[in-house]
Amino acid sequence: MTEREFASAVRDVDGRAFIAGGWVRDKLRGAVPHDRDYVVTGLTEEAFAAAFPGARRVGRGFPVYLLDVDGDMCEVAFARRERKTGPGYRGFEISALPGTTIEDDLYRRDTTMNSMAESLETGELIDPYGGASDIERRVIRATSEHFADDPVRALRAARHSAQFGCTIEPGTIRMMAKCREELALEPGERLTNELRGALGCDVPSVFFRALSEAGILSAAYPHIASPAGARHGTRRHPDGDAFERTMQVLDRAAEMTARTEARFAALALGLGISALREWNAVTPLPSPWMRCAEFAITERARVCGIREPEEIAAFMERIRNHPLAIDGITAIVMADAHEIPTFLEYAPKLLKAMGGVTGDDIPDDLKGPARGEWLRRRKTEAVARAIPMI
Repeated sequence: MTEREFASAVRDVDGRAFIAGGWVRDKLRGAVPHDRDYVVTGLTEEAFAAAFPGARRVGRGFPVYLLDVDGDMCEVAFARRERKTGPGYRGFEISALPGTTIEDDLYRRDTTMNSMAESLETGELIDPYGGASDIERRVIRATSEHFADDPVRALRAARHSAQFGCTIEPGTIRMMAKCREELALEPGERLTNELRGALGCDVPSVFFRALSEAGILSAAYPHIASPAGARHGTRRHPDGDAFERTMQVLDRAAEMTARTEARFAALALGLGISALREWNAVTPLPSPWMRCAEFAITERARVCGIREPEEIAAFMERIRNHPLAIDGITAIVMADAHEIPTFLEYAPKLLKAMGGVTGDDIPDDLKGPARGEWLRRRKTEAVARAIPMI
């Protein structure tokens, strides 16, 4: 059914339908809105199910349905109130009665820019808490005391600050600070999801600096709050302490690569392998992130010292099929050292030269490791021939 048909069917059973949250926010920001999340008021579940027999209930603790609207499977939630009864994002008592208004539903949300709705019937903007004004002024502001009910909202506010280029007003920073104790108890995947979003921002350090300002960085990402170099007294730099250095490297890497796994490797560069693995043991990280970070940490210390054709060929073999790839390690080395060795500038040509060594002409009398050694020598020779050409 179309959105207009959906709104009309809700009205026919004495309900009202709205589109709410991020879609409205992005529309007002002038960005392309994506996921459409609908809210209905004035209905019982029985009335909704009768009006939309094809809808599938997916909500456990409160009524949420999936419904095909304009060819997309969209969430339709019943307007609800929430009362905090325990720790974490599951510690709520939820009420979704027909008398719950759209204003009630918006009040329980995190920030004002996410606490707006648009009537599907009239197109009216429902903005009881000043979200449109805060978008215009580029301010992240908690809608109400409910902000601190879910501790991950503190991370989301920091991520939106980075994503939308907004400042977080002081009262909201104080509310973020109240989330510290519960943040340390959150499931790791929720923390990693927010980190993934932050790493996709143009200036990712804004996320971490906001958490640091609120005093909750060490609760959510303790290894970033206190990098290995700071803990062990190593890797000292003239341009700032370990955290500041990490932020600078991350932002420079983000300017050169949009790949999340490469940006994470830049973020992890100052940790050291043991600290990185500690992090992964406590909060399992995506496998590509770990592989790229381990490679960057291991290779960064020696890549700028590579000079001889044999060393270059050996490095090219290591990076050739690695997920970090040439572009990733190049961005990380440039971000960290402000320059890259000459061979990395011409890496595609060197890889092409090495690719010309196929092994089809390995002498028949060579067996086992000797065949690999023959290939290694020929690839080194190919690199040596290519170097004068670059």
